[in-house]
Amino acid sequence: MVDQPHVGVLMFVASRAVETRVIEAVQAAGYSDLTVAQGRIAARIGPHGTRLSELAEQAQVAKQTATALVDRLEAAGYVERVVDPSDARARLVRISRKGRKVVAIARRVEAEIDAEWTRHLGSRRMAQLKATLAELRPIVDPYQ
Repeated sequence: MVDQPHVGVLMFVASRAVETRVIEAVQAAGYSDLTVAQGRIAARIGPHGTRLSELAEQAQVAKQTATALVDRLEAAGYVERVVDPSDARARLVRISRKGRKVVAIARRVEAEIDAEWTRHLGSRRMAQLKATLAELRPIVDPYQ
């Protein structure tokens, strides 16, 4: 029997497959200027906006890298920078109207993937997978 890769590698492979499908669908819908790296930053933007330093930390990239990615997203119209209502000196990065159209595509593809995985694993095992990963989140995701 062939040894299975570590569970972390298996989760990474599954995550990368989702990310690839989402980006491909977004690009096929005409948003061909979006890159995987930009998508990773944009995916971390909260519903009311997120500070650039928090985006960099969550994406585990240098602040300069996050700034460059957000600059490109803003220039393309996917995000906007707005004043942080809790601190007028700070700015939040927020998904724009155009960006929300891309988010809708991503959510549709994610739902398709959920349905495919559920057909493959069965409803019970898919529910167990989601529950198990949710149980891990408190010890693996400091940004929840």
